[in-house]
Parts: sequence; structure tokens; C-alpha cells
Amino acid sequence: MSTIVKEKLTLLPDLPGVYLMKDKDGEIIYIGKAKNLKKRVKSYFQKNLDSAKLRIMVPQIINFEFIITDTEIEALILESHMIKKHKPKYNVLLKDDKRFPWFVVTDEDYPRILIVRKVEKKLIKGKYFGPYTNSRAMYSTLELIKKLFPLKQCKTPRFKDRPCIYYQMGKCLGVCQKLVTSEEYKQVARNVELFLSGKQSELVEQLQNHMNLAAERQEYEKAAKYRDSYLDVLKVVERQKVVSENTSLSQDIIAYEHDELRMSTVLLKVRDGRLIAKEDFEIPLEEIHSPKEGLVSFIQQYYQMVELYDIPKEILIQEELEEKDLLAEWLSLKKSSKVTITVPKADKKLELIEMALKNACSSLESLKLKSAVQLQNDWNEVGSYIQEKLMLTKFPHRIECFDISHIQGTNTVASMVVFINGKSVRSEYRRFKIRSLEEGKPDDFASMREVVSRRYTKLLKNDESLPDLIIIDGGKGQLSYAKEVLDELGLVDQPLISIAKRFEEIFLPDRSESVIIPLNSPALFLFQRIRDEAHRFAVSYHRRLRENQAIKSILDDIDSLGHERKKQLLAHFGDTKNVLSATESEMARVIGKATAKKVCKYIKDNKLSQK
Repeated sequence: MSTIVKEKLTLLPDLPGVYLMKDKDGEIIYIGKAKNLKKRVKSYFQKNLDSAKLRIMVPQIINFEFIITDTEIEALILESHMIKKHKPKYNVLLKDDKRFPWFVVTDEDYPRILIVRKVEKKLIKGKYFGPYTNSRAMYSTLELIKKLFPLKQCKTPRFKDRPCIYYQMGKCLGVCQKLVTSEEYKQVARNVELFLSGKQSELVEQLQNHMNLAAERQEYEKAAKYRDSYLDVLKVVERQKVVSENTSLSQDIIAYEHDELRMSTVLLKVRDGRLIAKEDFEIPLEEIHSPKEGLVSFIQQYYQMVELYDIPKEILIQEELEEKDLLAEWLSLKKSSKVTITVPKADKKLELIEMALKNACSSLESLKLKSAVQLQNDWNEVGSYIQEKLMLTKFPHRIECFDISHIQGTNTVASMVVFINGKSVRSEYRRFKIRSLEEGKPDDFASMREVVSRRYTKLLKNDESLPDLIIIDGGKGQLSYAKEVLDELGLVDQPLISIAKRFEEIFLPDRSESVIIPLNSPALFLFQRIRDEAHRFAVSYHRRLRENQAIKSILDDIDSLGHERKKQLLAHFGDTKNVLSATESEMARVIGKATAKKVCKYIKDNKLSQK
């Protein structure tokens, strides 16, 4: 801790406000808010930091500033503005750059609809709609809008004497040749705004009214155009999922799922009681202290970006947040009408959260797949990084990883998975039943010692090639036992590491300090993927052993009862105790009279009846 920080900590007041953490270059690296500045800022400099983010960030803090506010809500508003202005590296940043495009309906005599990469109202005046995280869906929406509402597509007319080809295709109203009045054109532009705002029900009603009014005036050509638009919009509305009969319902549903590297957040938009959109956001876990902090930061950043019309009346979230009421108050002030944030417990709202959670899980799996593909493409670079970071003598072509699985020492097993050039090779996987332990007496260290010994004793005996790197799932204890075995086998130079899950630390033998690999590094993603695959393989083997053991029972001793009929009895009666309590006639309905008679005689002769 720097001298400046020590001195400033004594000056902190017991008041709400905003604090700005700075590094040695004076750059702001983190901005936060606090109900009590003294308690919050001092908490960063405690001895035991409980997240990888803080362990990396706090040593960089050489100075900090703070701004006192009158209330916590003022601190929240100030924090949001300052994060947007300074973009600190350790804050969650939902950048409104090319990843998040927007629609804009321009503010002109004859408006156009454009896609822009940034909200720049001084450069392009108009109404903005977004942000959109799915560019493909956005361009599909644009094509639909061009069909439904043919606004002009040229900034200036291309021809003086005739309309352009867009008019011939039905994608323009012929503004350049004055084939539409200014008022009619502006009405079409207003329809686009209603459509993008999610107010399709209101739009349908307006189109129907315009159609009927034109028909009453015997303007049949105009009425036909309104009819076509009305029917097209109606088709769009019918395809949208109805989530409530309340057609004035305006909701956003937010849920997330995460792994060790990233947090996938999904936002579902419900407008007029219909689900109209889904947006996906990825937040690297290196940017947050915890998933809850990520959710709070997401709500702040997202609703700081969107237009006021797109802040709903109600926001559903999956879990309670300490800042929930504060965020609701901030959004209510921003929108100038009441906004609630709710954690649903039952009924339809809980179903919506569950639907959002399913989408978040699916999105996370897509991100994992994308990372895995990218890892394959960049393997030479990733492997070279691992070799340099871990000081390996050879490039890590072949990696073997071990994990132990048991429940209170029963059915202890181990797994070994193999990755070659960053890709799993299942044909090389191995599993082991631990032989050296007494049942019910767990000892992960001894188990790891046994499995490593068995694996590499066999390789040496058969004169087979050793891996370029061995990974042990666990901390320093498991690592030291594995190292001891390798030394006894004469493999003193065998590259070996362990990975501890809490902070994703990499440990090397004979080295007290862990190796920290950045959380967004493809190398760490590979290690986690290998470790998780070893865990999955071990758990699946352990589960299978338990299931096989569960099937074994006293019924195995009855020679006249085959495996299939035993399974039928257990499936019908539930367990061995109920089978032994059953009458002969009850058994006969399941396995037949002859076999039931033999089974009941055996039970009687051996005095096994449970009655």
C-alpha cells in the first residue's frame, strides 16, 4: 500500500459518494459508489482479498480520489456518468461501439432509417433505437421495415426525371418525384418508430383506423396500401410469443449464467404483453468481483445507454440484489415514472426468468464453443505462451490431467484425460479404481499418489512416451504427492503443474508463489477445459459404480432369479425391502407364478421375510 493511500484512508468520511482508483501513471482504473465511503474503500486494502480481480487490481492502486454526495442515489448517478466518461479498465464496460449497433430514424423533412455504430446525436439527429447485439437479426429487421414501411433510401435524388429503382421495387414512396405528401410520409416514419419501440399493438390499431378512414373517403388505392401494411404487421405480431394477456405490459427479463471465465447475460424484452426481442451480452469475469456485481453493473450500464422510451415499467431479475431498490429509484427518476425491479417467486413471472436462464445457458455454451474453435486455430501461439509461462523445456503437444472422485471415501476413483495439440482425444482417456484406501476413509493425496504411480510405472515398463505436461486437479498438497511419485520413478524433470479452482492459480513444484494467468487468456481457458473434462470423466465413472452397487442386493443370491427379473422386481416394488415383504401372488404378477414360487420359497427357507 502506497504512503498516499495510507494517508487518504484516514480522511475518508462516513458519507455516500464516488471513489476513483488510480495507478502509478495517474490513470483511473476503477470507479465505484458507496453508501459509506470509509467502510467501502478501506475494504479493498484488507489482507485476504476474495476475488482474482481484486488480487490483480488492488496492488496497482497508488492513489485514489473521492467525491462526496448527499445521497446514495446521487452517488449511483454520478458513478454511471463517470464510468461512461473515463471507461476504467476494471469496470464492466458495455461499449456502445461496433459490437452494439443502433437504428436511427433521422430528423429530416423526409426521414430515413439508418444503422449507426455509435449514438452521436450531434452528428446524426433523430430517434435512436437499440442497442442490438445480434447484427444478423438487426439487418433482417431492417429488410422487414423496408418492406412494411418504404421510407426513402437515398440521401439525395439520383434522377431528376423519374423515381429510382427502389420505388419500382416497392421499397420507396417516390419522395424525389413528390409521389407522396409530406404528412403521409411522416405518418409512415411514425409507424417505423412505433414498430421499433415494440408498440406493435398500437401500430396495428393505427393502420386499421387509417385503412377504414381511407375506405370511407373512397380513396381505395390508399386504403389498399394501409391494408397491406396492416396485414403484414399483423403477421409479425402473431409470430411473437404472447407472455401476458395484459396488452399494456412492459417488462425486461434479465438472467445470467457463468463459468470461470465469463458471464453470459440475456435480456428478454416484453412489450404490449409480447416477447419482441432477445439480446445477449458477454462480460469477462476479470472485470467483476462477483456475478452479482456483474448484474448490478450490467443494469447500470445498459439503461444508461438506452433511450428513455425503452426503459420498461418492470424489470425481472433472477436473484435478490442489495442495490435493487436503489437501481429502481434511479430508473424511476431517469424515466420520470415508476420502475420496479422484482425477483419473481412463482407463476408466470418465474417462468419468464426460467426461459431467460435457458437462453443464458445456451448463450454460454455458444461462447465456450467459439473459444474452443478459436483455441484450435491459435494453438501454436497458445502452446508457445504456455511453454514460456511455465518454463517448459518442450512444446506441450500432449497434456495429461488427473482428477479424484468419491463421496465420503466410498467408491473412490480417478480419471485421466488426454489433450493433444489443444484437442481432447477420448480414445486415450483412462479411469482407475483406487485400491490402496479403506472404504469410507477418504484421502485425496494418497489417491493421487496411487494413480500417478500406476500410470507412469506402466508407461516406463512398456517403454512408452511420456506426456509433455501433467496437470493435477488440486492445490499444493496433491501436487507434492504427485511430484514425490515421479521423483521415485526417476522422472525428476517431468513437467508437472496443479490448478486450484478457487482463484484459478497454477502451482509448480518447489515454488511457493503461484503462477497467475490472465482470466481472459486462451491458455487459462485450455487449462480449465482440461480440468473440467477430467472432473466430468471421474464423476461419470464414480456415478456408474454407485448405480451398479445400488442394483446389487440380497436378491443376487437367488439362483432362480435372473438379472432382468430382479430389475423388474426392484422397478415394481421400489427396493429390496419391499420385494422381501411382497406376497407370492404379488410377485407372480411381475415375474410369473413359477419363478415367484421359487423366490418366495428361498426367502422363507433363509428367513429373509421383512414382515
